[in-house]
Amino acid sequence: MKYIIFGLGSFGKSLAIRLTELGHETIGVDNNMQKVEQLKDRITHTVCMDCTDKNAVSSLPLKDADSAIVAIGEDEGASLLTTALLKQLGVKKIIGRVVSDLQKTVLEAMQIEEYILPEEESAERLAMRLDNSGIVDSFKISEKYSIIETRVPQRYVGMSLAEADLTNRYNVIVLTVLTLSKQSENGLAKIFKRASGIATPTTIMHEDEVLVLFGSLNDIEKLMH
Repeated sequence: MKYIIFGLGSFGKSLAIRLTELGHETIGVDNNMQKVEQLKDRITHTVCMDCTDKNAVSSLPLKDADSAIVAIGEDEGASLLTTALLKQLGVKKIIGRVVSDLQKTVLEAMQIEEYILPEEESAERLAMRLDNSGIVDSFKISEKYSIIETRVPQRYVGMSLAEADLTNRYNVIVLTVLTLSKQSENGLAKIFKRASGIATPTTIMHEDEVLVLFGSLNDIEKLMH
């Protein structure tokens, strides 16, 4: 997949490196030549440009990008201008970075429904979500084991956990099942998760629910595909 990251501060840099390591084509954009030079050998492409300049940004392969992530944090005005510019240029998926309540409100007005709060979401977790569209969230427990939230695979919809037998088939434990609902909080649309309690063999998996899985990432990815 192809990602364009605007802003190569600590968060944007970590995200760009991790996505490249996961095998994705990653373009890092910043107006600071020093930051661009530091990353040029670590990610697929780096570009030094003013992210708020329409002509410059238009030269990027925006139509081919699966997502554009605006990771600019230190300059809130530049972050919002870049986001608005990407929206104007018709980028299909924009993820905005939020550093203030005001910025949340503006993103909502621009109909940017997906945003990141770097103090709550690490670059590693966002990279995992972008790497696999089925992943809702992830927590690394150790080098080997993770807890992953993923949507119920279509082939298991309507089945009980006993019928699916995921533990024996994939060496993965289902901890609980989450239902998702979209609600408005302070005028901003947010996704809320509600756990159904500890999963049992009789738990039925429904469409649009989320499984909370424990296991190795390799085993969980086999289950998801």
